[in-house]
Amino acid sequence: MKHVLNRAFLGNYDFGMIASLLGLVGLLVGCGSNTDFSMPNVLLIVADDQGYGDVGFHDNEIIDTPVLDRLASESVEFTRFYVSPVCAPTRASLLTGRYHLATGTRWVTHREEVMREEEVTLAELFGAYGYRTGLFGKWHNGKQFPHDPNGQGFQEFFGFTEGHLNNYFDAKQIHNQVVEPTKGYLPDVLTDKALGFMNKEEPFFAMVSFNTPHSPFQVPDTYFDKYKDKGLNDKNASVYGMVENIDDNVGRLLKALQKTGKDKNTIVIFMSDNGPNGIRYNANLKGIKSHVDEGGVRSPFLVRYPNKGWVSKTIDDPIAHIDLLPTLAEVIGLTVPDSIRIHGRSVVPLVQGEPLEERFLFTHQVVRKFDTIPAAVRKGNWLLTIKPRDTALFNLEVDPYQKNNLFENKLEKASQFLNAYRIWFAQVNADYNGKTKIQIGHPGIPKVEFPTQEAVSYLQTTFRGKQGWANDFFTQWSDSSRASWDFDSKGIESYEVYVEMSGQVKDAGVVNLRMVNQSLQGSITAILTKSKIESPDRVPRGEVYAYDWPRIYVGDFRSTQGENMISLSTTGLMNAEIKSIQFILKEEKK
Repeated sequence: MKHVLNRAFLGNYDFGMIASLLGLVGLLVGCGSNTDFSMPNVLLIVADDQGYGDVGFHDNEIIDTPVLDRLASESVEFTRFYVSPVCAPTRASLLTGRYHLATGTRWVTHREEVMREEEVTLAELFGAYGYRTGLFGKWHNGKQFPHDPNGQGFQEFFGFTEGHLNNYFDAKQIHNQVVEPTKGYLPDVLTDKALGFMNKEEPFFAMVSFNTPHSPFQVPDTYFDKYKDKGLNDKNASVYGMVENIDDNVGRLLKALQKTGKDKNTIVIFMSDNGPNGIRYNANLKGIKSHVDEGGVRSPFLVRYPNKGWVSKTIDDPIAHIDLLPTLAEVIGLTVPDSIRIHGRSVVPLVQGEPLEERFLFTHQVVRKFDTIPAAVRKGNWLLTIKPRDTALFNLEVDPYQKNNLFENKLEKASQFLNAYRIWFAQVNADYNGKTKIQIGHPGIPKVEFPTQEAVSYLQTTFRGKQGWANDFFTQWSDSSRASWDFDSKGIESYEVYVEMSGQVKDAGVVNLRMVNQSLQGSITAILTKSKIESPDRVPRGEVYAYDWPRIYVGDFRSTQGENMISLSTTGLMNAEIKSIQFILKEEKK
């Protein structure tokens, strides 16, 4: 069923697929209370690393966010909206209504960010109910089909699949599997693409997932100079400039809705994916991005829906990213099947002034290696944080900034929270079967990339960026180095195989790729030199820089169904660097 929805937009039709798709549409529409297709549009805007305090309506006296401030005054604001401490987990949860650990998403790189294709996303539910679905910007839940946006229900995708980009000006983007160049500042480009999508027929679900204010810190001069003149350092001037640019682009989106008369019947949501990416004003909350404290996981959250009176209201009850899917489903009139096993709940009653029973909300974070902690448990006004060297209990009603640890005074409550966490952790990890494998063999998918940070093993080499974040590459590669990738072939397709790399040749260099029952070799007779792409950074970056890479052809490969492994080695090379292995579909070279 998943692959019916995944492939329909690519044109791989057959009668069985069409019948199955129509059956799913009938099932889902039949579950709803509204089938006249007068449903609301949905515009979901997600910022990247914008903190709770990075808006004027949370008493930040330096930043200028007039559009978001006005939107806050016109919206229902949930003041205690909780996300995950880092990007990919939040995105998996808001798309599925499930805790990210249950979706297979554990962290942000090394395929820990990949969401299982079996998960049912907002885009798939909306698409089955007659919506046009589009994602514009960051994805971060899987690079290759069917774990990419097109494979997870977005009929239109324009953006990038990794955790971040290396350049925000004139950046190459993916448009439905095909790489396209762009001109200008990326958030502006993404907004342009979203506007084109929203101006077409209704109903639509548009997710605008900005790449900012995530690093690298690149922003047009007008925005940067304004905040430098206010006395901020280069990093914070960049961040605030990026946020003001988001504000301007949100203004463009809202004006377009008003101009086309769609504003009254469009649910507009604004949020961020985690706490701020650095120490700056955060409404005095404790913690930043990657922390389980309030400042690391509390996000601005606005929802406006004029046709239903969802305007000008503040709600202090705690809710979370897992609540987005069930809430939208109730508003639209779609009953979510029990088989999806949603962890969140609809918060429509809260908007209508009705109380909801208090429940536990759970947070988990990875610090490079998966473990049971760091973690946090919230219920009502109580917060328990569980860290390697500290477990603390806070009453946020009287201590919102986490100054007074009540753990020793409230041992019974702390024990209750700890026990609830242990049970939850076991439940959400019960179905985990290891990292999802890269898939090949899907017809119509022009390229499958095996990036170095997704290798399952590597020897005698290291990452240029040390941690292996998005866009990283192997360096100090020698003839004793090895790397391998697991993959799963879903069909029979023919590929040309290339390796993106640079390096010096001793005499005659050879690139070796070995798979089950097949070996490929590519010859190198000259120095391979990658070329650096200039980057207008405002501060030194933590990420690797972007390069144009030479590409070596190593042979043809015809996939057969089943699991496989590809291993990489070289002979006759010195000071080599490896970026990726690429499988290019022979019938559709892109």
